[in-house]
Amino acid sequence: MTTLLVEDIGLLVSGDASSPPLRDTTLLIEDGCVAGIGVDHHDPDHVLSAGGLTVMPGLVDGHVHPTFGEWTPAQNSIGWIGNYLQGGTTSMVSAGELHIPGLDFGALTPELVLSIAITSKHTTGRARPSGVKVNAGTVLLVPGMTEEHFDRARHEGIEHLKFIFYDWNRLGDGEAQRYVRWAHERGMTVKMHSGGVSRSGSSRVAGRDVVAAVRPDIVGHISGGPIPPPDEDIVAIIADLPSAHVEVCSSMNYRATKLVVDELSARDELGRLTLGTDTPGGTGVIPRGMLRNICFLASICGVDPLRAVAAATGQTARAHGLHTGVLAEGRPADLLVLGPVTGSTADDALECFAVGDLPGIATVLVDGVPLVTTRSEQTPPPSRAVKWRGQPAPAAQSTARRTGCC
Repeated sequence: MTTLLVEDIGLLVSGDASSPPLRDTTLLIEDGCVAGIGVDHHDPDHVLSAGGLTVMPGLVDGHVHPTFGEWTPAQNSIGWIGNYLQGGTTSMVSAGELHIPGLDFGALTPELVLSIAITSKHTTGRARPSGVKVNAGTVLLVPGMTEEHFDRARHEGIEHLKFIFYDWNRLGDGEAQRYVRWAHERGMTVKMHSGGVSRSGSSRVAGRDVVAAVRPDIVGHISGGPIPPPDEDIVAIIADLPSAHVEVCSSMNYRATKLVVDELSARDELGRLTLGTDTPGGTGVIPRGMLRNICFLASICGVDPLRAVAAATGQTARAHGLHTGVLAEGRPADLLVLGPVTGSTADDALECFAVGDLPGIATVLVDGVPLVTTRSEQTPPPSRAVKWRGQPAPAAQSTARRTGCC
């Protein structure tokens, strides 16, 4: 059993908005899982002194578009997943592998979309690029699918499906609703592109009429990806689908995002909010996109920073059926050590988010393995340093490691 004690934690944020942050505490990790909070260990294998900084769950990006490993043809960029890790993202969920060169959006067949998802699941999804937990392999739903396609997807371990290129002119024939039912019968999650046409230009505007008829589990980028539905449709979708999660992405319309937040706040339903970047794509590659989402919610939209962090971690993980995103006993030790950079008026990471400052990241752990040890390559260093006692576990272990708590 390998143990890691994280001590001298100035502030611990669990990722659960109902749990208040803890000050001056410790975190014990055993074999990649959280084994205790506020406890001591007399002879741990490794010790990380957090230097009074904030510890919080690794960010869960609920909307990415992977293609092949860490290459994205949408921006002709290599290594983007590793850069997102340096920006604090430890888990991500595919919203469809749709940027494959030569893919004809007007000629997608059930066999083609299923094959793409299966291939991605067993390549990018299995490899853990740069150590990040990439939940790849999302089926892009198209007309003509049968229950056999859903059975095969489930057999291959696929958990997510998405409406984006579906022909909404056939909304009244009941097929889309059957897809949602078949997915739920197999324990799968359905996301839906909402709003105006995507970068592909091949989808019809999906407003209140479409979303309310299909009733997905997650309404994708409700405030823009890049264009949101009309304001009245946003308000109606939130009211009409009280059990659905609503997603805000870095490709957002900022004004519409504030409308979404105001509506959820008025209904006391901020727990429905999930976050993503909707990248790589036309919006670009944004390594600190999830941090920016939190800052925008907390500093501009008036969301309590604790709730904003929960939206970027535990809530997004729960909406997609992931076991990570919360620091609690038995959960994967996916976490960040971060805090104010020199010159910030904030005292901790939550205060950074409240005033709109991006915090500096010192350490990133995935399954208790340090993938970033003392300084992120994508942020300035925090004003206080972390220190290791004992040799940190080698980062290379993370790409293949699977712990019992995961």
